[in-house]
Amino acid sequence: MNIAITFLIIYFLAMILIGIWAMKKSGNDSEDFLLAGRSLGPAVTALRLQSSSMSGYMFAGAGSLGYSSGYFGMWYALGDLGGGVLNLSIIGRRMRKLTKILGSISSIEYLENRYQSSAVRMVASILALGGLFLYLMSQFIAGGAGLASVTGISFDTALIIAVAVIVSYTFLGGYLAVAYTDFVQAIVMLIGMVWVLIATLQAVGGLTAGHQQIEAINPNLLTMFGADLEYQNQWGLIIGALLIFSIGYMGWPHVVVSHMAMKKPSVSRMAGVYSTAFNLLFIPAPYLVGLLALIVVPNLAAPEQAIFEVAKTVLPSFAVGIVMAAVMAAIMSTADALLLQASTIASRDLVGRFFLKEVSEKTLVKVSRITVLVMALGGLTMALLQPPSVLFLATFAATVLGAAFAPAYICAVWWRKANKVGALASMLAGSSVSVVWKLGDLGAVTGLDPMLVGIVCSTVAMIVGSLLTQKSHPVSAHILDAIDSAASVTSTRSTRDVKEDIDLSTQMPEGR
Repeated sequence: MNIAITFLIIYFLAMILIGIWAMKKSGNDSEDFLLAGRSLGPAVTALRLQSSSMSGYMFAGAGSLGYSSGYFGMWYALGDLGGGVLNLSIIGRRMRKLTKILGSISSIEYLENRYQSSAVRMVASILALGGLFLYLMSQFIAGGAGLASVTGISFDTALIIAVAVIVSYTFLGGYLAVAYTDFVQAIVMLIGMVWVLIATLQAVGGLTAGHQQIEAINPNLLTMFGADLEYQNQWGLIIGALLIFSIGYMGWPHVVVSHMAMKKPSVSRMAGVYSTAFNLLFIPAPYLVGLLALIVVPNLAAPEQAIFEVAKTVLPSFAVGIVMAAVMAAIMSTADALLLQASTIASRDLVGRFFLKEVSEKTLVKVSRITVLVMALGGLTMALLQPPSVLFLATFAATVLGAAFAPAYICAVWWRKANKVGALASMLAGSSVSVVWKLGDLGAVTGLDPMLVGIVCSTVAMIVGSLLTQKSHPVSAHILDAIDSAASVTSTRSTRDVKEDIDLSTQMPEGR
C-alpha cells in the first residue's frame, strides 16, 4: 500500500504544478482567469467537458447502482454515452459564437445578456449556486471516502487532504488550470477504470462466467429492471434516467462553460468525436465493475465502496495507486469545475454585478480567488457533517440544475422567440418541481422521474411564458441579429451594428 500512497502523492503534486504553470501563463483579466483566454482546442475541450461532468458519482454512485440494482444502472450509462456529443452539437458552436458576440465571460452572465434581464441573472445565480454547492459536497465526500478506503487514514483527514489539493490549483490558475488538469485527469480516469475492469473480468473468469455467477445470486440483476424487477414497465423513471446525463447536463453551468472557452466555434466538431470515443471506453465500466463486485467482494456494508474494494482485491498495490488516482481524478475534475464556476457566480454574477459594480478586472479576479477559498471551506464543513450519500447528492443536484437551465441554454441559441419571461418561468418551474418531486419521493408514487417531470415543466414554462409575452417583452432586434450570426456556419462578422442599443454595445468586447 506504500507504493499506492507514493503514487498518489506524486499525482497530487503534478496537479499543483499544473496550477502553478497556469498561474504564470494566465493574465490578470477575467477572460484569462475564467475562460483561459478562449484558447482551448478540441481534445482539451472534450476531455475537460467529460471529466468535469462525470465526477465521483462514476466511481461511487455508478458502482453502487451496479452492486444493488444490476444492469438497471445501464439506463444512466446509455444516456451518458451520447451526452457529450449532444451537448457539443446542440449548443456548443452556437453558444461559443453568441457568448463572444455578447461579451459574456460567465455562463450566468450569458443568460442575462441573451435574455436582456438582470432578474434572469439574479435568479439563475441563486439557483446555480445552490445546485453547484450540493454537487460540490458530493465530490468532497466521495474524495474523502475513497482516499480513506485506500490509505487507511481517517475520513476527516482524507477529506481535508483532497480538498486542499483541489483548492490549491484552482486558486492558482483559474480555468486554464482546471482545463488542463481535467484533461490529464480524464486520461488517468480512463486508464484506471479500464485496468480495474480488465482485472475484475479476469478474477471472475470472464464476462460469461461472471454472468453465470450473478445469475446464481439473483437473475433479475442481469435485466435492466432492478434487483426485484421494480422498474419493469416504469418507463417514466427509465426515461428520467436516460435524460439526466444526456439532455439534462446541457443545463449544468460548470459544463456548458466549456463551450465558451473553445478557441473557435469549429472546435466543437472534433471535440464531439473525442468525447464519444472517451465515453464508449469509459462509461459502461464502473456499472459493470459494480455488478461483478457481488462476486469479488460479496456482502459489502457500503455499496458505494464497491469499486474501491474490488480494486484492492484484484490489483497489485502499485496498480491500486493508479486506480485510486483515477478515482481522485474523477472527483477532482468535477470538484474544481464546480468550485471555479460557483466562485465565478458568487463574485462576478452576484457581488460584481449587483453590489460592487465599479471594480476593475484585476479586482474581480482577486474576488474570484477569495470566493474559491470561501466556497471550499463551506463545502468542507458541510461534508464533514456526513450529509446524504454521494449517489443521492449527485443525482439530486444534477436533476435540479438540468431541469432549471437546460431549456434556457438550448432556447437561447435555437429559438428566436425565447424571452426573459419565458426564461424566468422556465428556471423557476424546472427547479421547484424537480426539488418537490425528489424530496417528496413522488417518483415512487407516480412512476415519473424528477428529471422527466422537471424538464417537461421547464420546457412548457419557457414556451408558454415566451409566447404569451411577445408583445410586452419582445426580443431585441440586435439579439435576433446575434442569434442569426451564431447560427451561421461562417465566421462571426468582425464588426456589428450595435450603436442603436447602448446596453448591448457596452457588452461587446473591444476590437469587435
